Amino acid sequence: MKKSILITVVVALIAAGVGFYGGMLYQQKKDVSQRGQRAAQFGFGAGGPGGTGTRRGAGNGAGGFVSGQIISQDSQGITVKSNDGSSKIVLVSGSAQISKFDPGTSTDLQIGKDVTVMGTTNSDGSVTAQNIQIRPNPPAQPQQQ
Repeated sequence: MKKSILITVVVALIAAGVGFYGGMLYQQKKDVSQRGQRAAQFGFGAGGPGGTGTRRGAGNGAGGFVSGQIISQDSQGITVKSNDGSSKIVLVSGSAQISKFDPGTSTDLQIGKDVTVMGTTNSDGSVTAQNIQIRPNPPAQPQQQ
């Protein structure tokens, strides 16, 4: 009798643990899906602003979203420094769409330019760019005296 109660309790605990773990996985997938939907809603889908392509996600570091100032560049890509002081390597392939208010090219990626990058995060933490938007520099602030 005591053995059957013990087995029932152990089985119930295992079932509860598996159910809890399954619920956690479900919630994580739901959160990722909602981030992707918000990204598409605000124009960060793979099709560019207003695009309807496959969603890649958004947010700092999630799904390959990088925003900040170019601090270095080479033949393979750029390094972008975020407002929080962190930096991210962005690989720029020939298929990356580079835009400003007019269509751009990789020669427009210059140190000191502000950019927003959408792409795929690689296993080493770098991002392979799919879309790079060159943002205009903010207007100079008047000097306070």
